[in-house]
Amino acid sequence: MPNPPKHQAAELETLFQKNAKRNFSQTRFIAITSGKGGVGKSSISANLSYALWKLGKKVAVFDADIGLANLDLIFGVKTKYNILHALKGEVNFSEVLHTIESGLYLVPGESGEEILKYANSGVFERFLEDCNILQDLDYMIIDTGAGIGGVTQSFLEASDMLVVVTMRDPSALTDAYATIKLNAKSKSDIALIVNMAQNAKEARATYERINGVAKEKITNLHLHYLGYLAQSATISKATRARELFYKAEPLSPSKIQIDSIIKHLLNLESKLFAPNASRIMEQNMLSESQSAFGSFFKRMLGYL
Repeated sequence: MPNPPKHQAAELETLFQKNAKRNFSQTRFIAITSGKGGVGKSSISANLSYALWKLGKKVAVFDADIGLANLDLIFGVKTKYNILHALKGEVNFSEVLHTIESGLYLVPGESGEEILKYANSGVFERFLEDCNILQDLDYMIIDTGAGIGGVTQSFLEASDMLVVVTMRDPSALTDAYATIKLNAKSKSDIALIVNMAQNAKEARATYERINGVAKEKITNLHLHYLGYLAQSATISKATRARELFYKAEPLSPSKIQIDSIIKHLLNLESKLFAPNASRIMEQNMLSESQSAFGSFFKRMLGYL
């Protein structure tokens, strides 16, 4: 397989370094969701996180997929505790946090509905204080459950950016549109990734199909196309082996497609947040004693 063009990697690195110099840096909470299960959302969350880490950023992945928490399997690691153990006060948060690589962390989740029991408890406050271990994160990727359930929806609304994963299957498109329509009530910008496409042309057509309906029915929404992942034996092989295809196959088309998605994600981030630099810096000063992850959880519970 030929090596990817050198200029592509250099372009991505330059773009990332440009973003790294922004004076409005803070933890960016990016929720990855889908209208239905089985579209590869968790695999995309894990590989995107690893790719961001490879670019020199401190990243954590929060497994918020209620009832189907499986990021530990995708990363190929074994975890002893999950976030519920910390909320119950059984362990410290630092014991829940699993280090994938230095600067790349997994926050295992399970049975998210039970989080609601701790919304107004002293245990929850102590948990938030313990979250300072993640104070300096650049990105928190939140792998949510599929669909539009209550807890999943609260994670989406509390996040800074929302990325919807879909595929060309008609039912997946219908459910993705329903997710987009619901979240357009609180977000005017939503991003889309098309997974398991035959090729770039088909993926783009899938996006245009959803965007065409959205433009007609949801006038306040900007639906941004981040890119696609093609059907690939590389991804299937990595899934069976419980490893990241981005790491296992660094010269594969799938890895190059993830790099392209990240390039568009970083461009979108700059577009959405650069105008709010002064406001974000002010918020950071007001909440500097509170960890970013703790603040996110309080915000999430507020939506519930």
